[in-house]
Amino acid sequence: MTPPERSVALVTLGCTRNEVDSEELAGRLLAEGWRLVDDAAEADVAVVNTCGFVEQAKKDSIDALLEASDLKGEGARTQKVVAVGCLAERYGTELADQLPEADAVLGFDSYRDMSTHLQTILAGGHVASHTPGDRRRLLPLSPASRQASAASVATPGHGDVAPAGGTVPTTAPVTDATDLPDAVDRGLAVPASGPPVVRARLDGRPWAPLKIASGCDRRCSFCAIPMFRGAFVSRRPAEIVTEARWLAAQGVRELFLVSENSTSYGKDLGDLDLLEALLPDLTAIDGVERVRVSYLQPAEIRPGLLRAMAQTPGVVPYYDISFQHASEPLLRRMRRFGSREAFLDLLARVRADSPEAGIRCNVIVGFPGETEDDLAELEAFLVEARLDVVGVFGYSDEDGTEAENLDGKLPPHVVAERLDRFSRLVEQLNADRAEERVGEHVVVLVEEVDAAEHTVTGRAAFQGPDVDGETTVVLAPGAPLPAVGELVAAVVTAAEGIDLVAEVP
Repeated sequence: MTPPERSVALVTLGCTRNEVDSEELAGRLLAEGWRLVDDAAEADVAVVNTCGFVEQAKKDSIDALLEASDLKGEGARTQKVVAVGCLAERYGTELADQLPEADAVLGFDSYRDMSTHLQTILAGGHVASHTPGDRRRLLPLSPASRQASAASVATPGHGDVAPAGGTVPTTAPVTDATDLPDAVDRGLAVPASGPPVVRARLDGRPWAPLKIASGCDRRCSFCAIPMFRGAFVSRRPAEIVTEARWLAAQGVRELFLVSENSTSYGKDLGDLDLLEALLPDLTAIDGVERVRVSYLQPAEIRPGLLRAMAQTPGVVPYYDISFQHASEPLLRRMRRFGSREAFLDLLARVRADSPEAGIRCNVIVGFPGETEDDLAELEAFLVEARLDVVGVFGYSDEDGTEAENLDGKLPPHVVAERLDRFSRLVEQLNADRAEERVGEHVVVLVEEVDAAEHTVTGRAAFQGPDVDGETTVVLAPGAPLPAVGELVAAVVTAAEGIDLVAEVP
C-alpha cells in the first residue's frame, strides 16, 4: 500500500534572507517527497520560519507559532508545529521550554535533515531542541581561512552540504558553470557540472531574493545578529550565477541580492572587488532585466562599487544604506563610524553617479545616552538627505549585546515619544521626496494587474520590494494589459505618500 502523501506549510516571518532560507527548506522537502501547501490548516505539519531581530519581530514570531498551534486538534489536518529560523536558532531550548505549543524548536544545523526530523515528529517521536551557541565561533577568526571550513558549517541559503558518504538532493536542473567568464570566477574553482540548486519557489512573484553572503563581522553594540547568523562568509560566484540562472528559468525578472553586509562580499575570497565583477554577469543572464543590491554598510562603500552600480546596465539605481544614526558621538557608542557630514558627502557621491537614485535607510532612536543634540543632528541629516524611504526603530535591549549593559538608558516612554516624533518626521520627508518624482520617466516591473481598473502596479527601478513604496500605472483606454513580469515605461503624475501614480505617455 502506498503511504499517504505528507504535506507541509512553510510560514515565513522577517526579512528576505529568511525567504531564501524557506525556499531552500522547500527544495529539500520536495526532494524528499513532501507536498508543499500554502495554508497551514491544510498541512500535516506547519514549519514556522521565525525572526529574532528585534522585540516586535520576536513577538510576531511567537504569535505565528501560537496561531499555527491553534490549528491542531481532534479531526484537524494540522498535527504538528515546528519552529525554525532566527528565533529558534537564537533561543533554542529556552524557547522550547517557554512555548510548549511548538512540537520542536530546530536550529540551522537541522535544515539538511529536516525531512527526517519532520517524519519523526509526525510519528510521535522526539527531536531534541536546538542548544544555542555563538555561531561566530564556528568559523576561523581570519576571513581568509573561512572558505576552507565553510563547507562543514550549516549556512542557510548557501545551497547544500552533502552528508559524509551521501549525495545532495536537488530540486532543480544543474546548470553547467564551466562557461562562467573569467572576470567572475577570478581564479576560483568552478565544479565541472556546476553547483546544485536546492531551492523551490514559494510564490509567483517576478522578483526573488538571492543570497550572496551570510553573517557579519561588525560589532555594532545594539545588534545580536552576528551571534546567531555567524561570521561573515561569501558564497562563491559560480554558485550565485547558477542559482540566478535557475531563478530566471522560473520567470524571475529581478534579482534582489541579499546578505547581512553586501559591501563585505569577497573579502573571505581574497577579492573585495568581486561584487563589482559579479554584477555584469548577473545582468547578462537571459531573462534577467534587473539586479538590485541591498544592505550596504556606509563605512565599507568603495568608489569602485558605486561606479559599478551606476555604470552596469541592468543594475538599478537603488542604494540601501545602513546609516542607523547621524550623530558622530552616538555612532561611536553604537560601535559604528560616520557623521552627518560624512553621510551627506556619501549621498552626494551616489547622486553624482546616479542622479535618479533611490536611497533608503533605517535609523534607531532612543539609544542609551542619546541627547537632544544627537536628535538635532539626526533631524538635520534627514531633512538635508532627501531619502526616499526611512525606517525608524525605537531602541530595545537585545540579549547578549554590549548596549544591553550601557549606562544612560532612557525610560520606555521617552523612547516611544522619540519613535513617534521621528516616524512622523520621516513620513512627511519621504512624502515630499515622492512629490519630487512627479514628472520623472520610470520603468515599472509589473507585479499586479487590475483588469477592472485598467491599471498595473509594480515598482520603479528606485523602489525596493515590499517596504519602499510602489507605482500604479494607469493605462490608456483600450491599451492591452501587460502581464506580470513585464516592464512598462511611464511618467509619474502624482504621489500618494511614498507610493506613486504614473501614466503611459
